[in-house]
Amino acid sequence: MTTPDRNRVQLPGISSRAYEHPADRSALVAMRSLTGFDSVLKRMSGLFSERRLRLMFLASAVRCTDTQFRALHDMGRDSAYILDMPRIPEVYVQQDPQAYAMAIGFDEPFIVVSTGLLDLMDEEELRFVVGHETAHILSGHAVYGTMLAILTRLATRVAWIPLGYIGLRVIVAALEEWQRKAEMSADRGGLLAGQDPDAALRALMKLAGGSRLHEMNIEAFLDQAREYDTAGDVRDGLLKVLNMLGTTHPFAVTRVAELDRWRRGGDYDRIIGGDYPRREDDANASISEEVKAAANSYRESWAQSQDPFIGVLRDVAEGAVNAGERIFNRFARREN
Repeated sequence: MTTPDRNRVQLPGISSRAYEHPADRSALVAMRSLTGFDSVLKRMSGLFSERRLRLMFLASAVRCTDTQFRALHDMGRDSAYILDMPRIPEVYVQQDPQAYAMAIGFDEPFIVVSTGLLDLMDEEELRFVVGHETAHILSGHAVYGTMLAILTRLATRVAWIPLGYIGLRVIVAALEEWQRKAEMSADRGGLLAGQDPDAALRALMKLAGGSRLHEMNIEAFLDQAREYDTAGDVRDGLLKVLNMLGTTHPFAVTRVAELDRWRRGGDYDRIIGGDYPRREDDANASISEEVKAAANSYRESWAQSQDPFIGVLRDVAEGAVNAGERIFNRFARREN
């Protein structure tokens, strides 16, 4: 594999557990421990869906190569090199004024970047985005995200059955919460791939405010994130929860604040310095320990939050987390 365009630190054998949010990591470790789970999901999504999608983009988008969108092609190569991926995912550019990027597929995932995103981001910001999608692939998020898509479609089909719909909506809401945490994981992975913290924060801020970077300020945007967390009363806290229903991505201010907090907390420097879990040890990851880490992560976020609504619900949420820990501990004992 060709080396990157500048001196970035490669992370040999890095496990996705190094950058995954604890709530995301605990779910992934549990799912990976279920033998054949990936195969079942692949069958549920259709035997030829991945091939069909790749053919569709091969026919309707531009594949990045040494002669087409070479800079983007090099970013995909660099991200795969730094995260020590076994293969380099293909990258496609799709004509669409909306700014987005996505990772698609199971066996040979590929990345799609819209022209709207190319127009919005500078080179280092775009490198963070490509690294973000590469991190999704390394974590295997596409496999489990497919389950969310399947259940969401199923929920719409049984909407006329009240109890069945309510039960599915509870599951879908839980999966949506997992996917929001998966996005935070991928933000961390994108930072590790690009290794430019300022560019990562700028990229996320641009998703909220657009291309006029000279009109924005990252410190002011972080102040905005703090205001979002603290402003208002219990009613506003409830409205924040309601605003999140049906969403799979955290709001931009939340993503910027979380990524900045993670970097300042020392994990980024520790990983760049070579202190991180290795892929070869993934099979030995403990479900119960990861669930405890996820529970502690939620407790810390509640303790740090100044949201009055979180304060009201803290005891209820703590009880739910404790119950979840007990359930997963039983599951872990059966698996062992």
